[in-house]
Amino acid sequence: MSRFLVSAAHKSSGKTTITVGLCAALAAQGLAVQPFKKGPDYIDPMWLGQASGRACFNLDPFLMTPEQITACFTQHAAQADISIVEGNKGLYDGLALDGSNSNAALAHLLDLPVVLVLDARGMTRGIAPLILGYQAFDPRIRIAGVILNQLGGARHESKLRAVIEHYTDVPVLGAIAHDPRLAVVERHLGLMPNHELDDAAQRVHAMGELIAAQVDLSRVLALAANVAPLPSPSPAQTTAVLAPAPQPRVRIGLARDKAFGFYYPDDLLALEAAGAEIVPFNTLQDACLPDVDGLFIGGGFPEMFMPELQANTALRHGIRAAIEGGLPVYAECGGLMYLARTLRWKENVYEMVGALPANVVMHERPVGRGYMELQTTTDAPWPAPAGAAPQTLRGHEFHYSSLENLAPDLKFAYQVLRGHGVDGQRDGIVYRNVLASYAHLRNGAGTDWAPQFVAFVRAHCIASQPPATAAARSVLINGKAIATDVEGYLRNLDDWSEDFARAQAKAEGLELTDEHWQVIHFLRSYFEEHRVQAQVRAMIWHFARVWGPERGNNHHLHDLFPIGGPQKQGNRLAGLLKTKGEH
Repeated sequence: MSRFLVSAAHKSSGKTTITVGLCAALAAQGLAVQPFKKGPDYIDPMWLGQASGRACFNLDPFLMTPEQITACFTQHAAQADISIVEGNKGLYDGLALDGSNSNAALAHLLDLPVVLVLDARGMTRGIAPLILGYQAFDPRIRIAGVILNQLGGARHESKLRAVIEHYTDVPVLGAIAHDPRLAVVERHLGLMPNHELDDAAQRVHAMGELIAAQVDLSRVLALAANVAPLPSPSPAQTTAVLAPAPQPRVRIGLARDKAFGFYYPDDLLALEAAGAEIVPFNTLQDACLPDVDGLFIGGGFPEMFMPELQANTALRHGIRAAIEGGLPVYAECGGLMYLARTLRWKENVYEMVGALPANVVMHERPVGRGYMELQTTTDAPWPAPAGAAPQTLRGHEFHYSSLENLAPDLKFAYQVLRGHGVDGQRDGIVYRNVLASYAHLRNGAGTDWAPQFVAFVRAHCIASQPPATAAARSVLINGKAIATDVEGYLRNLDDWSEDFARAQAKAEGLELTDEHWQVIHFLRSYFEEHRVQAQVRAMIWHFARVWGPERGNNHHLHDLFPIGGPQKQGNRLAGLLKTKGEH
């Protein structure tokens, strides 16, 4: 089980770009490279996953027990040729005075040789006592080699190599010259996520080539292989990803796009193991939700995509209608921001989903940053394991936003014991079947949120199933009962009339205008002519000619029919059948 840790003397030494380059360079040699990241960070693992072609897993001494860390590492490392762990901050930095949650402690726990990245700008002879000090500080830690970064040229490199060779026994594994191609774009929350960049793959490929040219990869592989075997995880410790769910599966929609992308891979595996089918959707492009039983909207940068999120009116309205209808939703940080009324950054204010009675404001400095401890309240909506209520949970937060104009009667799932959350005392807004918080939880860290959420979604599905006797209803039109199903679709298409459309629209809270009638009559004419129901693109093509492109578009059509759009609500009022895939 070849493995090593990439760490540094201090943060911002370039270890992330070098680790990404190492992953890309070794993967290019045909090796199965399994990346790991120490700490709760989302963005570095996304780059490491891009470079290796494998999901990157987080190892976090604050959120996880040593047994959980070891089980996570051994389970995934066993499926690869080599495992690379990227540290956070400096080798000996950490929250605890005794260093029990430092990178060094992780290296000791997993018997990881350490490759130390040293930012060598302005250094010559002084690099020797730095290396010697790091070796002497904790003799249990094996510093297997150093990579010199940000070198000023060949002369600078030769001086450093001579000093290190003369005063220490630590080999120089590589020397990286300053190169803008090794830089990753940064902004207010750190590195820019790879999924926001159209050229991320090319950037990673370039990093791999640069690292391969300046690092002795054969020596890196040799030191990674010079380790003792780790014990295999017991069956009880491994994630039972392939175990069949004992109960019916549920479909959980996952917001995954440029605005939302912060998800731990073991959380998604835990959702699947609990019986969920993950159904991705795009908040920037999709006009309607997929057919799902619940939603998971994770963190991200919605503030960077405010115009696009507001412009997708149809999806925002659809999500709000689904929430008002009782759809179970779990949202973290960026997801919370998206579900609020508005999002304001400087002078710009944009409409969001509007389901949560709060407004979001961005600030120049972090409002909440760091690890959290939470205790569940009696308003927490999900079923907790027997004997575990109230639960004490650990998570983390990193947000530059706060909430304003909160409804005074809001319920909260968590009392904040450590951290900030919504207001320094509470977190986890509970509205209908929504739980939205600034806290990022992690199932692999012992919170068990994934199976609890799946159980909550499944229970809602069972409770919302209509009884057999309610499989049909009727609408009274001019003294005559017209049969429909429970959703308002006609049982007999020949029973349609404009009076039916008016009665059904009234039941759905929709006031019909001339534009509504034009769409309804177009849908009926199209069906009579083609014997199939019109697709949205056919509606857009037709009404762009009739109304002009400023109104004859997808967004306006969904504004007219907010409960499912023209293919659902429009067809229902037009007395036509359910569209394919509708349930």
